[in-house]
Amino acid sequence: MPDPYQTLGVSKNVSADDLKAAYRKLAKKLHPDVNPGRKDIEQKFKEVTAAYDLLSDPDKRAKYDRGELDAQGNAQGFARGPDPFANAGGFRSSYRSAGAGAGSADPFSSFSEDLFADLFGAGRRRGAGSDRPRAKGADITYAMSVSFVDACLGTKQRVTLSSGKAVDVNIPPGTVDGTKLRLKGQGQSGMGDSGDAIVEITVLPHLYFTRKERDIYIEVPISLPEAMLGANIKVPTLNGAVAVKVPQGANTGSLLRLKGKGIPAQGATEAGDFFVRLKVVLPEKAEASLTEFIEKWAKKHHYDPRAKLGWDK
Repeated sequence: MPDPYQTLGVSKNVSADDLKAAYRKLAKKLHPDVNPGRKDIEQKFKEVTAAYDLLSDPDKRAKYDRGELDAQGNAQGFARGPDPFANAGGFRSSYRSAGAGAGSADPFSSFSEDLFADLFGAGRRRGAGSDRPRAKGADITYAMSVSFVDACLGTKQRVTLSSGKAVDVNIPPGTVDGTKLRLKGQGQSGMGDSGDAIVEITVLPHLYFTRKERDIYIEVPISLPEAMLGANIKVPTLNGAVAVKVPQGANTGSLLRLKGKGIPAQGATEAGDFFVRLKVVLPEKAEASLTEFIEKWAKKHHYDPRAKLGWDK
């Protein structure tokens, strides 16, 4: 696997915020949903995600920079030393021959338990009545990209852990960019409990929708006749297209509210709303008859839309 810094296009002294920004930019560009059927792009997306998984974890990043981990996060550069207990049997025999008679208590088991406790923080201390605290395994961070609509409505998405195990992650409705979901006990194994898997969510931007808290907004262009005379138009929402009535005399900036069509309700939290912001768009090339009509109309119906702004004071 290539160097993770090169994969993300960042320097080795990049800050955590700039690292995240670089990943999100690449993830939005390379996400499989944006590039359907492109296996080469999908592979690049996996490499970018794996690189961010390694470098976003401060401990992993430090170990990689020191050469203790390779680009895939695997340990490297450590030779296996001699077994410190290879002569344990000889030690035990020598101890017994030194005067421990039949039926005498053998302290070797206590010695080994204390040694393991000192090395690994586990096991029983000599004379202790309970186990010492066991070292918990490390948490492992994973990056996951979710579409705007799925983040709003909630979904389940599968992630493959470093162990090779695939698990379904429950993404609740209203999930925001940067949310971290914890999968308890799915991290690195330890002498005690296993660590957790932390899934950090990147919400991909939508082509038309924007979000403010639990409300969704969309800007919809309308024609001059639709604005002047009113009309029924179709508008996309989180749950598909719906019919919306444009009132007579609608103007750019007018808001139409679709109650309860935003982020779904959760418990005592009410559903958000869906707002349609209208934008009057003139024809690209106005006909002569329309221009003549406006000229005649303007002579008799002058109005200043900037009068209330007070710019001339």
